[in-house]
Amino acid sequence: MSAKLTLPPVVEKVVLHWGEMASRWGVSRSVSQIHALLYLSERPLAADEIAETLEVARSNVSMSLKELQGWGLVRLVHVMGDRRDHFESIQDISQLFRVIVEERKRRELDPTLALLRECVAADDAKTPAHVKQRLKSTLGFLELLHRWYEDIRALPQPVFLALLKTGGRITRFLKGDGG
Repeated sequence: MSAKLTLPPVVEKVVLHWGEMASRWGVSRSVSQIHALLYLSERPLAADEIAETLEVARSNVSMSLKELQGWGLVRLVHVMGDRRDHFESIQDISQLFRVIVEERKRRELDPTLALLRECVAADDAKTPAHVKQRLKSTLGFLELLHRWYEDIRALPQPVFLALLKTGGRITRFLKGDGG
């Protein structure tokens, strides 16, 4: 039904690298490789095409696609004349970045904030004063980071990109170096 895609050498290199980076990102190799393949593909791909191209089990592709859909990085699409489900990645790199950061915040920062708020609010006499202070300090910093993120997240895409493009000019301005 479908054939293994012939990937240009650069695409193959990036897909393999994405897979190598997976463990550093806390993601499975196949999830990262599938995402890279879909991101670089000029058209939506069916799961069996992905499995054959990457030489991974079809069941692994299905599980990986579900994970990528859960992150909001990949969506299901239909192709006229083909009854199979096809998948495509977000193509705008800045939008892709924003989705990844939002998901990491939701999965990693939010639970940590909840735990720290609970620990700081509990007036436990058994907790040493220095521990209470460090937890309070950590909570304060993470709440500051959370508020900053919410402000940045609310920016329209063009303003967000303009902010990124200002780069070091902001730090030089804040240091008083004339920007």
